[in-house]
Amino acid sequence: MHTPPLQLVIGDKNWSSWSLRPWLAMKVAGLDFEEVDVTLRQSAETKAQCLSHSPAGKVPVLKWADETIWDSLAILETLADRLPDARLWPEDAQARAHGRAISAEMHSGFTALRRDMPMDCTHHRPGEGMNDAVAEDISRIIAIWTEARGRFGEAGGGPYLLGTFSIADAMYAPVVSRLETYAPDLVALGDRDGTARAYMETINSMTEMREWVLGARAQMGR
Repeated sequence: MHTPPLQLVIGDKNWSSWSLRPWLAMKVAGLDFEEVDVTLRQSAETKAQCLSHSPAGKVPVLKWADETIWDSLAILETLADRLPDARLWPEDAQARAHGRAISAEMHSGFTALRRDMPMDCTHHRPGEGMNDAVAEDISRIIAIWTEARGRFGEAGGGPYLLGTFSIADAMYAPVVSRLETYAPDLVALGDRDGTARAYMETINSMTEMREWVLGARAQMGR
């Protein structure tokens, strides 16, 4: 696929859930891009590095020819808009609308889960971080996955939320990583038919997701 030169600025793979989202979609789409790494959790140094790439002072940042696009969802929507052959949204209008709604909900919500179960894909911390607010977030996510799979997944002809891989899966991939790390009881939180667990297995088995985790382990020296 021919595209202008692409550069994706990302944070440490072990922790940067927002960086994982566009990185994963770009890998699945087969895009050729350069990774530029910013070391997180270094206070002023990290902020200075981020500001050198974006006025928002955060990662990820997509640099595309003369343009700079920050914010994960903005990057993903830009890619979908400009590279329709990548099929980052399904052709069905109803499925696209649903995908955008659940992606926006992920983008703006689930603050308890983000705060108390931060992404840490190189460790296993079962039981840590659980509280009532986190349980409520996870239950809602399980409901989102179950509805999407039931309404669009099977009809879309694939194991992802809307059938084939889409922006919605990129947005929820870091949640899968968190649930693997902290291992909450998914059945007790609403996954009574195993849909959420099966979806997690789909994401975890992706070649691209495995590549990300291997990269995180290399950065962490594990």
